[in-house]
Amino acid sequence: MNTNHNGIGMTSQRTRDRLIKALRDQGIKTPEVLEIMRTTPRHLFMDEAMATRAYENTALPIGHGQKISQPYIVARMTEALLEDGPLERVLEVGTGSGYQTAILARLATKVYSVERIEPLQLKARRLFRKLGLRNIYLQHADGFEGWPENAPFDGILVTAAPEEIPPSLLEQLGEGGRLIVPVGTPGNQQLTLIKRTADGYKQRRYDMVSFVPLVAGKA
Repeated sequence: MNTNHNGIGMTSQRTRDRLIKALRDQGIKTPEVLEIMRTTPRHLFMDEAMATRAYENTALPIGHGQKISQPYIVARMTEALLEDGPLERVLEVGTGSGYQTAILARLATKVYSVERIEPLQLKARRLFRKLGLRNIYLQHADGFEGWPENAPFDGILVTAAPEEIPPSLLEQLGEGGRLIVPVGTPGNQQLTLIKRTADGYKQRRYDMVSFVPLVAGKA
């Protein structure tokens, strides 16, 4: 893996700046989110063979039938999660490549991330160490179960699509907390925000999206 944080050629700062302009053009407004997307080395979160495409605004394969999310979707979900201000404790369901985790780690005090595919989790752990991200806590676990021992969370972000929102994740959301999750079947998924209030849950729907399905169990 290329460990040059600055990158050369297609991973250069100029290429990253072009991506940030595209995100702005698509409606991403939060300055902190845009700056962290600009300075996070996405090319390190994928195999070297794919690194030249790292700053394209597209999802790319990372092995094990999984993908690194499109930067626009990462920014959109992060922005929605942070709409009410900074977060202390965030749960991420689906560590995957670790790219979304790394973005969250620079915006939240603590990030708890669960991943069902152990080789992906181990690879992400090594990369977080290399990048000096010390506020990320990882667990090899079934994403449907969340991480109840560390609940309640101020924010929960799910990087794979359940057909319906898992009740366990709603239960682990603290009052005032926000859950952002793609919901639905392949070809018919919608980014959905749930906010927990004193009176229950409020729901808002965003973009139509395409995520891998949220799968139960561990691998």
